[in-house]
Amino acid sequence: MFTEEFADDIIAVEKLTYREAMTELEQILTRMRSGEMAVDELTEAVRRAKELIAKCRGELLVVEKDVEELISSDK
Repeated sequence: MFTEEFADDIIAVEKLTYREAMTELEQILTRMRSGEMAVDELTEAVRRAKELIAKCRGELLVVEKDVEELISSDK
């Protein structure tokens, strides 16, 4: 997944939707848990997972803010 031959296939985190980022994160975690991931891929996988988590957290904060504004505007 993170070898050089696949480097061009990795999409910039900023371009991913929340769902795409979560799906990729779940795939990384599945590979880690199953033992499929080679040790030399682990550092890059953790780095990518960290970026994906930050993306998802940011998206959730935006949604939370929007919902709070909608609720407060109805009062």
